[in-house]
Amino acid sequence: MNNKLAYITGATSGIGRAIALRLAKNGYNTVITGRRKQLLDSLCEEIKDKYQTDVLVSNYDVRDRKSVEHAIENLPPTWKNPDVLVNNAGLAAGLNSIQEGNPDDWEQMIDTNIKGLLYVSRMIAPRMIQQGYGHIINIGSIAGKEVYPNGNVYCATKHAVDALTKAMRIDMLPYGIKVTQIAPGAAETEFSLVRFKGDKQTADNVYKGFTPLSGEDVADVVEYLLKLPEHVCLNDIVMTCLAQANTTMTHKKLN
Repeated sequence: MNNKLAYITGATSGIGRAIALRLAKNGYNTVITGRRKQLLDSLCEEIKDKYQTDVLVSNYDVRDRKSVEHAIENLPPTWKNPDVLVNNAGLAAGLNSIQEGNPDDWEQMIDTNIKGLLYVSRMIAPRMIQQGYGHIINIGSIAGKEVYPNGNVYCATKHAVDALTKAMRIDMLPYGIKVTQIAPGAAETEFSLVRFKGDKQTADNVYKGFTPLSGEDVADVVEYLLKLPEHVCLNDIVMTCLAQANTTMTHKKLN
């Protein structure tokens, strides 16, 4: 296996799926991970058909530390040392004030957005250090820079990703490993559908009246990052659609 290797979490849909396809298009072999095996298998076949690169499906939940450790420890020899790690797995659950929040939603977000990123990074980073190169890309959120009404715990988890990315950049500095955060604003993926627990009408209303980001837009940025010279590292990238200024101000054209 001579191509570069990328390890992508949360590859079943949205941003993670778009990144996996884009990196395969650019000649990367990919390890694609996620909870929904059927979607991973479908993506695997699409990549092989379109780009003829190698793909390995790894089906687990990043919230389960033992599953993360088992999956990465048992990668086949030629798949053990990624050049790129994309920590994309993440979600929002619910949209409530803190006094009305559901603790089960809080735990799901904390376990996925923070602990899942930590579990995967803890397994991959030492391998990058050993090989002497690599690039860790954390998919954060504009919600990690600001807060918005009823976003409390989700915003807190993405603020944690922001802090962890800065800390990881310091930790990886002596080893020549790049660390970048991409913090997208409103992006039309499964994000709102998951947040509103399958309520498609409510989820669709979030994006009415403007053109949000897409997974492909974020994949464009990842592609650019990986083509930069070896001595250049973009540490932190906040990206929004044209209609969005921050977490609370979006210009919508509604009839």
